[in-house]
Amino acid sequence: MGTLYYGDNLDILRRYLKDETVDLVYLDPPFNSAQNYNAFFQEKDGTAAASQIQAFEDTWSWNQESQRTYEELVMQPGKVSEVMQAFRTFLGTNDMMAYLAMMAPRLVELRRVLKLTGSLYLHCDPTASHYLKLLCDAVFGHENYKSEIIWKRTTTHNDSKRWSDNTDTLLFYSKSAPFVWNPQHDGYGTGYVEGKYRYDDHDGRGPYRLDNMSARNARAGHGQSLGRHLSYQLTGKGAPWLPNSKAISVAGAHYQCEQQSRPFGSRPILRLRHDN
Repeated sequence: MGTLYYGDNLDILRRYLKDETVDLVYLDPPFNSAQNYNAFFQEKDGTAAASQIQAFEDTWSWNQESQRTYEELVMQPGKVSEVMQAFRTFLGTNDMMAYLAMMAPRLVELRRVLKLTGSLYLHCDPTASHYLKLLCDAVFGHENYKSEIIWKRTTTHNDSKRWSDNTDTLLFYSKSAPFVWNPQHDGYGTGYVEGKYRYDDHDGRGPYRLDNMSARNARAGHGQSLGRHLSYQLTGKGAPWLPNSKAISVAGAHYQCEQQSRPFGSRPILRLRHDN
């Protein structure tokens, strides 16, 4: 059974969580959205009650608390101190600087409690995501940045004078190189399989598909590939996958190659059939 803590997360992190005890962190902090967020109550019958309280005010301003936090951060030598001083030089003491001063010590503490194989997902929006990525680079190390996930949270608005703000960002960092990654797989839908994998030899290995494997324009002369994984050594010549012969032997298995012109226009289609 897990433990639910209620209160300021910075205080909770410092008082209750030990070093390297957490596997995964997901945080959805205030976005500096300049909005107030309320907590609503419900009656026993599920209807909304008239009473409500303000959960938090997502509007930040530079004050004595921001100054004190900033001074504590820059007194500690390292990348976090350097990036916070750079932010201060660029932003001054505006609301964004106050927001970053609030986020920085929390990210430092979250890194402390993460196990060496742990990861962190920081949910933010375009208001501050570019600043938060620099801050996370300083806290976790730029080499531990793994990915930026863009989430389309709503459909496009009728904003006639600019592009709509309809996405959020999740920054994905690990604490170290050997982090835990659990691949997520979802089976193909029936319609996808029936539409894409339309051929079956009834050899017990299931259906297959035809595809264009000619790797057009993959060479830059003298057998040099322009991109990764575009050149193969099956024929012994290192050319893109377009065999010169109709038979290829790989690891003792014999394959027959058939060139077809449909359904991919005039490009050759290679069908590899296992003859064993």
